[in-house]
Amino acid sequence: MARLHEYQGKNLLRSAKIPVPEGGPASTPEEASEIAARIGGPAVVKMQAWTTSRAAQGGIQFADTPEQAARAAGEMLGKRVGSFTVDRVLVEQKLDIARELFASIIVDDAAHQPLLLVSTAGGSGVEDRAKSGPLAQQHIDVRQGLPDYVARNLVRGLGIHGTVQRDLATALVRLVAMARKVEARSAEINPLVVTAQGKVVAADCRVTVDDYAAFRHPELGIEIARELDHPPTELERIAYAVERDDHRGTFYFAQLARDFGADEAYIGFHGAGGGGSMMSMDAVTRAGFKLANFTDTSGNPSAAKVYRAARIILAQPNLVGYFGSGSGVASQEQYHSAYGLAKAFWEMNLSIPAVVRLGGNSEDRAVQILNEYCRDLPATIEGYRKDDTPDACAARLRALVDERRGQPPAAMSRRTPTPAPGALSFAINGGTVHLDVDRCDEATNALLLEYGGGIFEIEGGKPVLKLSPEEVAGKDSELIACEIECRARANDVLWVDLSIPGLDTA
Repeated sequence: MARLHEYQGKNLLRSAKIPVPEGGPASTPEEASEIAARIGGPAVVKMQAWTTSRAAQGGIQFADTPEQAARAAGEMLGKRVGSFTVDRVLVEQKLDIARELFASIIVDDAAHQPLLLVSTAGGSGVEDRAKSGPLAQQHIDVRQGLPDYVARNLVRGLGIHGTVQRDLATALVRLVAMARKVEARSAEINPLVVTAQGKVVAADCRVTVDDYAAFRHPELGIEIARELDHPPTELERIAYAVERDDHRGTFYFAQLARDFGADEAYIGFHGAGGGGSMMSMDAVTRAGFKLANFTDTSGNPSAAKVYRAARIILAQPNLVGYFGSGSGVASQEQYHSAYGLAKAFWEMNLSIPAVVRLGGNSEDRAVQILNEYCRDLPATIEGYRKDDTPDACAARLRALVDERRGQPPAAMSRRTPTPAPGALSFAINGGTVHLDVDRCDEATNALLLEYGGGIFEIEGGKPVLKLSPEEVAGKDSELIACEIECRARANDVLWVDLSIPGLDTA
């Protein structure tokens, strides 16, 4: 799920005509002072970070003057909260609260419907207090929304009457409408307060948007449609663009650590399949390693997607090793992944040991590709099958890393071959292919025909394109296979130049 900050959620509530406190976000103490001055009275300053218990961490402070608001903002901005560095605060009018309520709409997966929850036990610790307090629940028909009379009956059942009943019911109707409009996975107002003046106001909120709906809502400014515990890093942005632009299989990349040294035993982790990846992560941790990242490529990804994933993992400095291991029973064709990895390792002239467990369909071929076609690289690369346990593979990586102990890490930079004059060059999705036809001999031509999937034919002893530009555009997996096979078994005549925007142009 894509999580919004409180100030972003408040903007949605405001647009839905649900009352929120006067105020706005600030990224400097000076901006916080200006907002507090505009409020013209007591204010509250709240750090904008995806964390709970902000007050206990000094992330909620009250200010009677603009100067106090600026001082509070200065204390919060730049503060490290878990994996999150605070870059904004929300400065709002301090409310005179008479009563705290709770309202939330979530997706009830069992009922296949949204579920509205309303409780008279709002505020911090609502989970515990709601167990003993009144709690109203109402499933929502997504076509109809929440009718006003249903909302009023819901509120009446909580013992709330008069104008507060009317205003609270109206807020619930609008909350449901807002959640439906932005395709929210959840939308929570806690607390939804009644002020001493009898007004119903959303004092705090949390909104998450369905991952698969985020692209339909560019107005929300969601950079990455995933629930991270930190602002997206540059590598995470680059990786998300790869996933967004290639529908074949999945690619999830999250950085777990940054700014670590070469002596801290951090490895690049590349999984395939959720459960198996978790087991493999535990295995490398038991072997004494730390995880620089979590990556998953599954669902039968293309060789190009795996290649880009490996390149992004290797863009993290000071790694001591590369570990790949997934479920071991994946139905995806493992040789696609092996070709993608072999290409990435060759281009980066891999200088750190890599152990990759490729269990599943065609695993023997996949392991052969890694073991035989990566022999000439500076580092040791070893492929393993599903019968090789994650712990055994992790122990093998431990041994390879220990063999290099004391050696300074070699810097890795991408090898980019220069296309030969007269090369056959043509575009594919996300890149360009260069084939030195003048150096293609009988053995090379045979490999192009065997692994090219009908892309080439031979005329006058030289390969030419058999397919139209539209047909060849999506054949990156076949072309990567041709590149690796030709380089390993015949002549190094073909290079698939796959761009990674943001990484190769950095």
